[in-house]
Amino acid sequence: MTNTCARTLTTTTALTCALMLPALAQAREVNITTTLKSYGGDGAYLAVYLTNDHNGYEGTLWLAGGKAKYYKHLSDWFGATYGDQAEIDGITGASVGQGRTLTVTVEIADAMIDAGYQIRVDAAVEDMRDSPAEIIVPLTAAAAGKPVSGTGYVDTFQFDM
Repeated sequence: MTNTCARTLTTTTALTCALMLPALAQAREVNITTTLKSYGGDGAYLAVYLTNDHNGYEGTLWLAGGKAKYYKHLSDWFGATYGDQAEIDGITGASVGQGRTLTVTVEIADAMIDAGYQIRVDAAVEDMRDSPAEIIVPLTAAAAGKPVSGTGYVDTFQFDM
């Protein structure tokens, strides 16, 4: 390879990286608020996670509930993660009581917003029915700030950017 060709390749590679890295590195804080209904049971376990435009699992944003033996009841999330405890390291909190609100702030890459991703929530309560796909909302600027109703234990869910 000649020096000119090598310099051109190096310059092209550097320029490509310079254009791509800011898009990959930039993220924004997203506030997620989930308010539960008064359903007459124990605290709910909630898995809040992202899927891509093919409904493939991308990552867990938050897991409410501390006992791993109950995670299998968050069936869509559990199936997607294969129960891998490494998926939730550092992003787990207490279960959420009925009528209570869970508010968490997470960072989501700007490149994922308005790009076909979805925020999903699975819910489960001990001795009651599990509620997979309780919430499915597109991760779009248009959906931000708009509360949606859940299909089981969740009264309202909303994310704000």
